[in-house]
Amino acid sequence: MPPKDSVCSRSYFVVVMVFVHVYILNVLALLLYVYYTSDSAHTAPDGGGGGGVASTTPGQDASARQEVSEPERTAAKLQQEAFTRLHRLEGIKVGHVQKVDLLPNKVHYLKTLSLKPLLFEIANFLSEEECKLVIHLAKLKGLQESQIMPSDLQQEAIDEMDISKEEIFNLLDYNQDGQLQMKEVLTHTRFGDGVWITPENIREIYTGLEADPDGNGLLSLEEFKQLNTNAFQSYLRHRGVQKTELVRNSKHTWLYQGEGAHKILRTIRHRVIRLTQLPPEIVEHSEPLQVVKYDQGGHYHAHHDSGPIYAETSCFHTKLVTNGSTPLETSCRYVTVLFYLNNVSEGGETAFPVADNRTYEELSLMHNDVDLRDTRQNCNRANLLVKPVQGTALFWYNYLSNGEGWVGEQDEYSLHGGCIVIRGSKWIANNWINIDPDIQRQLRFQQAISRYASDDAPAEWAVDTIFRDLHVEL
Repeated sequence: MPPKDSVCSRSYFVVVMVFVHVYILNVLALLLYVYYTSDSAHTAPDGGGGGGVASTTPGQDASARQEVSEPERTAAKLQQEAFTRLHRLEGIKVGHVQKVDLLPNKVHYLKTLSLKPLLFEIANFLSEEECKLVIHLAKLKGLQESQIMPSDLQQEAIDEMDISKEEIFNLLDYNQDGQLQMKEVLTHTRFGDGVWITPENIREIYTGLEADPDGNGLLSLEEFKQLNTNAFQSYLRHRGVQKTELVRNSKHTWLYQGEGAHKILRTIRHRVIRLTQLPPEIVEHSEPLQVVKYDQGGHYHAHHDSGPIYAETSCFHTKLVTNGSTPLETSCRYVTVLFYLNNVSEGGETAFPVADNRTYEELSLMHNDVDLRDTRQNCNRANLLVKPVQGTALFWYNYLSNGEGWVGEQDEYSLHGGCIVIRGSKWIANNWINIDPDIQRQLRFQQAISRYASDDAPAEWAVDTIFRDLHVEL
């Protein structure tokens, strides 16, 4: 029997499958048509509902009934979605190197220096010419002392606070043993700018104020009550204070980087946007570029660029547009980008005392008379030291992620300071990117600053108005 010809069967099968696929596609098209038709029919006249476009009836002008046009609504939605998840670079591991595209036809490398905080180093971020120009512009603008001695008005403000000596004592008494140890007192004196108090200073003050009559180096509640809350700073100010005894010893100025700024300053800002990959609107409306000079002997003891965020904390940059009134304020600097503008003959390293520590505890920063925050004496004890090299940039996050792509808690491991300049001088610049942990406040700020910039007043005026009080970093 001859073999059965399979040509007809194959042709038949192909034809059947084509008809089946056409049928299925028609059914899907019909379902989609029904779905979108019914969805449009149920769309509210004011543009609400799932359709996104307001429906009209005969005789009505659709454009008159739409309060917000579709392009505007789409743009607003995309902006909010872009702000909902902030891009955050991956460190992978200490020593990991990755390429970044910052300039055309030039490759830069991002090296991970630590994971706690998430810290990167970028060599040759700035050219020698760019560094020299920034220094030149800062000199033309004029530099001012970075720290002004706190006055007795600070004590008056503290006295107006509704808080008793007992409550202050209990706050300072970290281990709740009913006595204040020297390191507990030192922690209290390290808030904000002022005199950098050392263990030797504490012993001198105890003697001068007769604060510790039994001489055991501890303060009881009764002994503490005899002091005012600013006694230590006041004693040293009246005794006389040298620049070397301040929290920081430097001069600085601010350089505007927005529209109309010097071309190089604009270029640096755009490069920072490419590096951080954060929304340009946020970066553009952050603080101006801060340029700092440390002369020989200059330093900045270890500190955080931004404070912790609590429910009662507001950000400097958003409080003006949200009309917030809170007892605590901070600068909300999500990111720090630090540029080294020159090579330092000796000293001037950036120290990260607790980088990649297993744990962080404030009181553990001091053991016996060794204070890890003291960058004049103990920089060599820091977990990480970065030598200043002209053109190199450091980039780190001052806050963790909240797990949903926005700003979370403060990264306490971002504690850092400027080691004493032993020979020569040191020039650096700081770009801080300000983001409010409250996303709604940040969005309102972005909308308000955009209106400022679109008015007759120049954008520089808007930025300077927001950040004019940030001559002191908190």
